Amino acid sequence: MWYNAAMPELQRFGENGIMYRHWPCERTRAVLLLVHGMGAHTSRWDFLAKHFAGHGVASYGIELKGYGRTPERPRGHVDSFDIYYRDILQLLDLAKSENPGKKVFLLGESMGGLIAYVTACLYPDSFSGLIMISPAFGNAMKFPFSAYLKLLLFVLFNPQLTIDVPFTSAMCTRDEEYRKIMDANPDEWRQASLKTLMIILFEQLRSKKLGKRLKIPTLFLIAGKDMVVDKHASQKTHNSLGLADKSYIEYPDMHHALSIDSGKEKVFKDLLDWVEKRI
Repeated sequence: MWYNAAMPELQRFGENGIMYRHWPCERTRAVLLLVHGMGAHTSRWDFLAKHFAGHGVASYGIELKGYGRTPERPRGHVDSFDIYYRDILQLLDLAKSENPGKKVFLLGESMGGLIAYVTACLYPDSFSGLIMISPAFGNAMKFPFSAYLKLLLFVLFNPQLTIDVPFTSAMCTRDEEYRKIMDANPDEWRQASLKTLMIILFEQLRSKKLGKRLKIPTLFLIAGKDMVVDKHASQKTHNSLGLADKSYIEYPDMHHALSIDSGKEKVFKDLLDWVEKRI
């Protein structure tokens, strides 16, 4: 069985059909709102969310439309990231209503890190803190020339056309057992539409201009051996921020998806220490 049977079930709410998982805890002290990356899904958060639940921090993980078990088709496609920003804010409303008075921290990984960053910049008073794991401010994957050719030729005429995204489970984690789980999991998706790829490029450019709007404490958690995103772009983004409360931690030997990589326990400890100081 590719999934953890004890994992919370996916739930659905709202007129927009938002899908999410909720990891509750006793005596909740704070809340994480989790945003996964391209090709990922909410079950990837199970390790992190259960660790935090054991320390009084509940988690809500959104299943981004076009990924995981969402019904939108084609998979790997979204018409606009505005859809994601809207859905995140609606999930935030739910989290706040179920945890009145508790601080909510927005956490995104990879493409989800970029989405979380833009959300926090556009809606600077919505969250108590921003955490980004290997955020996709720049690309490190090696797309074939044919992918760029399709992007140029077809993005206007067939924007939902999907192409292979050149990342593997080995690029995400050094944990060989979890690689097997990823490779057997039908919710893992390694394609993206031309429009989605173009939106990512535009949002990466847009993010350079939005930093002045960011007001909340911000944490960058960076993989030292990242073959999916450009870690130097994250360093530049961090350096450009004029925040009084910003932190940058790099894990030299770790791969892209810190939340599922070998050594994730150190990442979770650093992340929990950071959150606890800001509750």
